[in-house]
Amino acid sequence: MTIAFDVQGDGTPLVLLHGMGSRRAVWDPVIPALARARRTYAVDLPGFGASPPEDFAPGPEAYVGRLARWFGEQGLDRPHVAGNSMGGAIALELARAGLVASATAISPAGFWTPRELRFGQLSLRASRAIAGQIRPVIPALAGTAVGRSVVLGQMRSRPWRVPADEVVAEVDAFVDAPWVDPAIDAFGGYRFRDGEQLRGVPVTIAWGTRDALLIPRQAARARRMLPWARHVALRGCGHLPFHDDPGAVAAVLLSGSS
Repeated sequence: MTIAFDVQGDGTPLVLLHGMGSRRAVWDPVIPALARARRTYAVDLPGFGASPPEDFAPGPEAYVGRLARWFGEQGLDRPHVAGNSMGGAIALELARAGLVASATAISPAGFWTPRELRFGQLSLRASRAIAGQIRPVIPALAGTAVGRSVVLGQMRSRPWRVPADEVVAEVDAFVDAPWVDPAIDAFGGYRFRDGEQLRGVPVTIAWGTRDALLIPRQAARARRMLPWARHVALRGCGHLPFHDDPGAVAAVLLSGSS
């Protein structure tokens, strides 16, 4: 099966992994700054974006195995990796497996309590159902700052900064991705554990201070479980911080992959 990806820039390879229901274009606001110093590989994970589902259940370990094979296909020997949300959890597990030179995780999944997990699952499913129902009017809503805030407000702190065509494309990707529900189920059994196993790999954890999906107190748990890692607060940023503050996100990714 084929994994869809875009390559830009020159330098040290940096693989970018999106979150649940998202796609590789979510990284577009930060790639220009990254591509001046990194060869970026923005990936659509199987079951999302332009990558079709494959013959495995979409959980962290299975994604790690698939990406290990993809690294080999692309001639990538222990690249740097960064991920957001679901992609952040995968980045940390790639580090555990010794497959990457560094891992940067932005609001990674897996540091939740059972109650926080249920909230996240219900929130994603409800948001997807509502988006499907209102999809015919999304282009009109995306045409105004208020409308963009209504559509994207939970995931971003400054949703009005997202271009209208990107809003439409993001909603389409979220509603149409075949593996949203299977991945929600598969990641429901995931908890980050045994942080000491990652100690041989440089790890950066970044969390938006206004993350309304994986709430910022989960960042405190990440600090306790990975006390030797680098921890960064993305001030004023939401769960998807890429349009909120692209400069701050790019700086975290560059320093984390140095």
